[in-house]
Amino acid sequence: MKKYFSMILLTLCLSLLPPMLYAEGKVDQSSCSYNGRALYGKVQVVTAFPDLKVQKVTAFPDLKVEQVSAFPDSCGKWQMVDAFPDLKIQFVDAFPDITIQYVTAFPGV
Repeated sequence: MKKYFSMILLTLCLSLLPPMLYAEGKVDQSSCSYNGRALYGKVQVVTAFPDLKVQKVTAFPDLKVEQVSAFPDSCGKWQMVDAFPDLKIQFVDAFPDITIQYVTAFPGV
């Protein structure tokens, strides 16, 4: 009987957790996207109304990012711009949508 109640309690607790806490990966590896937003291209850093909230980390990132000056056409390659971005990001210290690590080679998931 105790085992039955503990299983019900465990099931109830897990169903109340937000899905992002136990999701396997945040970034879709096949399309290099997060919620339909491509994670490559021209990127603008903003302080309000971003498409994505991003946190910089030094280990175990969701995405490895290489800053390029031209041709940001593959996964993890970002060209930083001031106007006409493909993606607007905001850097945060807590509760990010994705975490990134800046690299000089081999960007991507």
